[in-house]
Amino acid sequence: MLKTLIGYVVARLRERSTWLGLISLATALGLVLSPAQQDAIIAAGSALAGLIATLTPDRADKA
Repeated sequence: MLKTLIGYVVARLRERSTWLGLISLATALGLVLSPAQQDAIIAAGSALAGLIATLTPDRADKA
């Protein structure tokens, strides 16, 4: 059971959408900070999401 759960989590962590979602959630949490901190978190989150989107394929080849 634990091995199956770990396999599931690892498989999700290999997906681009998981990382983009995690970055989006972390960016949204910046709403409880000062305006300067919010701006910095939003800029960093957007830049990181763009980098991931640029460097990762849309679909993994399963050849």
